[in-house]
Amino acid sequence: MTNTNEQSGNTVNLTYSCRLPLSTTTVNHVADLLREHLKAIGSRWRSRTPGQIVVLVLAVLRHDQRAADLAGGNQVSATTIRRWTDEIVALLAAQAPRLDRALKKITRKGEQVVLLDGTLIRTRRRSGKANRKNCSGKHRSHGLLFLALTDERGNLIWISAARRGAASEIKTARHDKLCEHLRTAGLGALSDLGFVGVNDDPDDPVIITGVKRIRKKKLTPGQKQANQIIAAARAPVEHGFATLKNWRILTRLRLNPTRATNLLRALLVLTNLETAR
Repeated sequence: MTNTNEQSGNTVNLTYSCRLPLSTTTVNHVADLLREHLKAIGSRWRSRTPGQIVVLVLAVLRHDQRAADLAGGNQVSATTIRRWTDEIVALLAAQAPRLDRALKKITRKGEQVVLLDGTLIRTRRRSGKANRKNCSGKHRSHGLLFLALTDERGNLIWISAARRGAASEIKTARHDKLCEHLRTAGLGALSDLGFVGVNDDPDDPVIITGVKRIRKKKLTPGQKQANQIIAAARAPVEHGFATLKNWRILTRLRLNPTRATNLLRALLVLTNLETAR
């Protein structure tokens, strides 16, 4: 802990150190990306070096540190921290794979199946007309819906654009034309019961789900066993989401859907850098 010797009345401002649990490879990759960007735009001077800027931005993303708190301990303004964060998030989001390219990469590896699931990233409650669109009846919470694909080991390969929390997973999958992309790549997908009915061709499904129990008809032993097999096979997708949500800025977002999409895609790139070590 360091005393900055700045006094306001009877209050003494103190700064403290905080561990950032990220690899040197990740920090260096983002710093190199920023250096190339600064060179491309002809930026001659910044108050901090690219490496220092990256560490501050990663602290915002990993620990959800407030910009005002970081600014006070590093002699820069909160607006500067926010501007740096937006800049690096945009650079990382541009590196996120597109759906068709991500599926082609899986095909080249010789794999035949990907795992599909959706998650709700909770947000602050909106006021006015935007309140109802962000409210998810399934989760009984306000948030933004994202779909993600992982390989069979649970490594994230693609994440969708943000949809309002009131949207369904089936509607989001159809909007992104997942069935068409999977069929073109020659791949199948395993998903949970939330995607029952999503296939564009029921006679030739590419997204495999379990069997949903209806009120007047119980599942047969064979259907129960099939559901268990599918659930066990798609379990790694939950590990992929858990790894992504280690970035604490996702605890409760304070962003609109467009900026949230860029943030999630940037975190996808960072997550893959960490898990690929």
